Amino acid sequence: MCQLLGMNCATPTDITFSFRGFSQRAGITSDHCDGFGIAFFEDKACRLFVDNQSAVESPIAELIRNYPIKSRNVIAHIRKATQGKINLENSHPFSRELWGRQWIFAHNGDLHDFHPRLSGRFTPVGNTDSERAFCYLLDQLVNRFGYDEPSLTQVFDLLVEISPTIAEHGTFNFCLSNGQALFSYAVTKLHWLVRAYPFQPAQLIDLDVEVDFSQVTTAEDCVAVITTEPLTQNETWTAFQPGEMILFQHGRPIKTQMTHIKRLERERLNPELRRITKADQY
Repeated sequence: MCQLLGMNCATPTDITFSFRGFSQRAGITSDHCDGFGIAFFEDKACRLFVDNQSAVESPIAELIRNYPIKSRNVIAHIRKATQGKINLENSHPFSRELWGRQWIFAHNGDLHDFHPRLSGRFTPVGNTDSERAFCYLLDQLVNRFGYDEPSLTQVFDLLVEISPTIAEHGTFNFCLSNGQALFSYAVTKLHWLVRAYPFQPAQLIDLDVEVDFSQVTTAEDCVAVITTEPLTQNETWTAFQPGEMILFQHGRPIKTQMTHIKRLERERLNPELRRITKADQY
């Protein structure tokens, strides 16, 4: 299993505070130590850093903790491998080009018997269920919209339609961005909050670090943070509902919709059908 961290902002913002706490879970406060990655968007392109070392030991992660790269959309991932070897090609986030933009995807969960037919335009480099799911989502976007780039609302609606079918195979929590906005979906654990004016101090859970955001922000700043488990102990985090999709733009949730996952309904009506896996522990 893995953990996710996403950030969507109204103005370019660095993620050093959140990443410092988040990266502690890669071997110090938790055991997600099978590689890490982080992507920072700059308009249509992004800076992507991945390593098969843990985010505690990796010199690349140390750079990210100390170098304030500013971006409006960021996706990070720390891995606890369930499928695929511990190597670079299986390290999230994954990146592909579509409609002249880079798309970034990171997944938390474990998909069983998920081998969709792919067109060949988007081919997995590694051998994880996560990368297969990413390629499948992009295939579905191309099948629906062809060469005409869709609006964010159209992308959102297609993700709402497709994601529950993937979630039938197991745990499917993800963050996806094309640099314009950030899409998040949860079947099990995912949380979010918005930091906006007037800003308040925040204290990390995993590290004895506090930042008074009122001293380092302006009234124009607005930041949405999405993560598997809450990162701070003195802020109010909102949990995703099972099957909830949220679109974040300009630092706020602008669209949300519940999806119906038939597997969850079957398990609710008959708990004996529930598959007990490592995914249920996170």
